[in-house]
Amino acid sequence: MKKQLTKAEEELMEHLWRAEKALMKELIEAYPEPKPATTTIATLLKRMQEKQFVGYTQVGRSREYFPLVKKKDYFSQHIKGLIKGFFNNSASQFVSFFTKETDLNREELEALKKLIDEQIKKTEE
Repeated sequence: MKKQLTKAEEELMEHLWRAEKALMKELIEAYPEPKPATTTIATLLKRMQEKQFVGYTQVGRSREYFPLVKKKDYFSQHIKGLIKGFFNNSASQFVSFFTKETDLNREELEALKKLIDEQIKKTEE
């Protein structure tokens, strides 16, 4: 999956991932005020269908939309692209940048270290 969502599409996709399936009016209701116009959401949904991120089933005269891509898979591709594009395809350069630039506290760093240690153990099995 090489396709990217725009910021507006990502925001709509977040609502859909949360709902798992939704009618257009339910998606619009998920937005804070001022709510986007129905035509705006319809256009975004159409583009997202063309990009194969969203599918729908016909329910009477309405369409019930659902995600075709899992959130985890989308963001995994996003991070891989980020690492490739900005960090010479080096995960360690990314982690180094991330840990230095995000002002993690000791507890967060310990949790990160624990995750890394667990992954190391898995590779040894």
